[in-house]
Amino acid sequence: MRGQFVAEGSELDLELKAELKGTTEASRTDLKRESTELQKLGEALLTLRADLMERLPLPEKLSDAVVEAKRITNFEGKRRQMQFIGKLMRGLDEETRQAVRDALEEQRRGSAGEALALHQAEKWRDDLVAREGALDEWLRAYPQTDTQQLRALIRQARKDVQPDQDSISKGLAPRHGRAYREIFQLVRSQLSGENDQPEPDDATYDPRDH
Repeated sequence: MRGQFVAEGSELDLELKAELKGTTEASRTDLKRESTELQKLGEALLTLRADLMERLPLPEKLSDAVVEAKRITNFEGKRRQMQFIGKLMRGLDEETRQAVRDALEEQRRGSAGEALALHQAEKWRDDLVAREGALDEWLRAYPQTDTQQLRALIRQARKDVQPDQDSISKGLAPRHGRAYREIFQLVRSQLSGENDQPEPDDATYDPRDH
């Protein structure tokens, strides 16, 4: 448009392109789909970690709008603010939009990796307490472990889970004591140290497979 800058990919840009080729139902559908996708992308920005947010080349107005949206608790106020964020998202160029998508994907992968590490630690802990051979398997995989400390924790954890007659009569599950929690912390710490290094081929090793 003469005398007016139109951001590529913006709603106005799509409307002008639609006019040039003749407005069709397909073009209106494309416009709505694009608008909806960017609205969701803007909503996802509210979940992004601060360090990832700071790396994004967002306009100050959009960054401020996201901060404000996090502050608002009123439902209607929040809805209006999210609509405003969606409008600002439509003004971004495609490179910036992709940077937002990449940051969200990076966060998702990090969260998934953390969940996997916790899951592995839980399985190792339970296996070490439940099965005699698990300790030897752990020490072969992590020989730097304080063997004496881990053996003592396992012995105590096994004592702690022995139910008394009162618990059995009430149908209560065995209680886990401090040793059980400390085994998890020891295992988690060891796995985290290993995960800081290049992962071996059996990085997803599951002790229950043995």
